[in-house]
Amino acid sequence: MDRIKLLWADDEIDLLKPQLMFLDKKGYDVTTVTNGHDALEEIGENEFEVVFLDESMPGLTGLETLQRIKADNPHLPVVMITKNEAEDVMEEALGAQISDYLLKPVNPNQILLSLKKILDNKRLVREKTNVDYQKEFRQLMTEINSGLDFREWGDIYGKLIQWEIKLDDANSDQMSDILSMQKSEANAEFSKFVVRNYQSWIDEPAEAPVMSHNLFRKKIFPELKEDIPTIMLLLDNLRFDQWKMIEPIFTELFKVEEEDFFYSILPTATQYSRNSIFAGMLPADIAKNYPDKWLNDHERGGKNMHEDFFLEDQIDRTMRRPIRWDYTKITNNNNAKQLQDNIVNYLNNDMTVIVYNFIDFLSHARTEMEVLKELAGDERAYRSLTVSWFKNSPVWAALQRAADNKPFQLIVTTDHGTIRVNTPSKVIGDRETTTNLRYKVGRNLNYDRKDVLEIKDPIKAGLPRPNVSSTFIFAKEDKFFLYPNNYSHYHNYYKNTFQHGGISLEEVIIPIIKMRTK
Repeated sequence: MDRIKLLWADDEIDLLKPQLMFLDKKGYDVTTVTNGHDALEEIGENEFEVVFLDESMPGLTGLETLQRIKADNPHLPVVMITKNEAEDVMEEALGAQISDYLLKPVNPNQILLSLKKILDNKRLVREKTNVDYQKEFRQLMTEINSGLDFREWGDIYGKLIQWEIKLDDANSDQMSDILSMQKSEANAEFSKFVVRNYQSWIDEPAEAPVMSHNLFRKKIFPELKEDIPTIMLLLDNLRFDQWKMIEPIFTELFKVEEEDFFYSILPTATQYSRNSIFAGMLPADIAKNYPDKWLNDHERGGKNMHEDFFLEDQIDRTMRRPIRWDYTKITNNNNAKQLQDNIVNYLNNDMTVIVYNFIDFLSHARTEMEVLKELAGDERAYRSLTVSWFKNSPVWAALQRAADNKPFQLIVTTDHGTIRVNTPSKVIGDRETTTNLRYKVGRNLNYDRKDVLEIKDPIKAGLPRPNVSSTFIFAKEDKFFLYPNNYSHYHNYYKNTFQHGGISLEEVIIPIIKMRTK
C-alpha cells in the first residue's frame, strides 16, 4: 500500500521528532521544512495529501503561507498548529478554509485523529458518492430509453449534471468515466428525440418547449414588475453545468426563486439563436421582415449587430404598457468599465439587458491557444475556469455594486450551450458551404445521413434559404464535420474542442434562472 505523503512546516521542527517517528511507524511519509517559503516551494514541486502548518513562524507567517497555499491549491487540506488561542487568529484561519486546528503542544494521537478525519472523510465521501451513483445508474438508463418528452429530457439532463459535479468533487475517476458513457447514450437518444420532434415544435408552438424565439414573451416580459427593476444577464454560451458551478457565487447576494430551462432553436449558434431571442421571431421571419439587418453565413459582416433594434421592435409589438429599458453588450474591457460605472443608473429602468460574450470567447480561444487547452483540458477544468473567470469578472463586480444600491430582480440566461466534440463526420460541399463544425448550409451537400438532422426545406423549419437549393444539416451527439481535404490534420486540430451549432443536451437545453437580491 502506498504511503501517504505529508508536509510539516514548523520553525521548531527539531522538537517534533517524537511526533514524526510516530507518523513514520503509522505509514506516513513526512517532509519537513522550517519556514513558509520552503513550504510553498515543496508544494510547488511535490504532491502532498495534507499539510501541517505552524502559525507563528518567523518571516512568512503561517497565516500568510496558508493564504498563498490556498490561492494555488484550494483543495489541499491544511491543519493549522499554533500556541495562540486568540479568537481573531482562529477566525482568520477558519476563514481561509483550513481543514483542522490544533493547539500546541500536540500529542501523536491528536495528529493521527486529525489525519483520519481528513483523509477518511475524503474516502468516505468518494465511496458513498460511487455507491449512490451505482444505485441510480440503472434507473437513469431506464428513463433515458423510455420515450421522454421535452420536460423529462430537461430533468434527466439536470440529474446527469448533478452526478457529474458530485463525482468530480469526490475525485471518482472510474465512476466519472462510466457517467461519461451514460451521458453519451443520453445524447444519442436525445438526438433521435429532436430529429423526430423539431419540425412539429416549429409548426405547433403551443405543444413545444419554450424556445429562443418566444423566450421574451413567455419567460421575460411576464416577470417585469412595476415596483422593482429587472436586470437580464445573458452570458453567451453558458451551459447548465457551468451555471451550477457559478450558482454559489450568485447566492452570496441573491436568492434563487426559480431555476428552469428552455430549448435553443437550430442551429445552436449565436447568429441564429440570439437574434431570435431578441427579435422574438424565427430566423426566416427576421430575414423576411428585416432583410437589411440579416446576413447569411457566407455573407461578410457582423451577424449580431442589431440586437437592440430587434429588442425595441419586440417590446413595441408585445408589451401592453410602456417600459423604460436599456441594452448593453460587453465585448471588451472598455465596455466592462462602462457597465460598472453605469450599473446604478440602470436600476432606474424597468428592464436592463446585459449581453456578456466572454464564455464564447473562451471556448473559441481554447481551440486556438495551446495554453488554454492545458488549462481547460476536460469538462471539469472547463467548468473550473468558468468559475475563476466569473468570480473575478467586471460583470460580477457590477452586480455586487448594484445589489449594494437597491433591490432588483435578476434573470440569468444564455442563447445556446456547447459540447466537446470527439467523433468526425465527413462532408463534401461547394465553395459557399459554411465552415461551422456542428452545422452546414450549402447546395449539393454529401454527408452521412445517420450522423445528422437534415432540413431540405429551410423555410418550413423557420430558417432562411440563402439559395433555392440550400440544405441545412446539424451534427448529432459529439460529432463534428470535416472535409476530406487535410482530413487527418483537422481531425487532430478540432478533436476535443468545444463547439456549438448542432444537437446535444449541452447545446440545446439551456438555463434560465430568476433571482432577487437578499
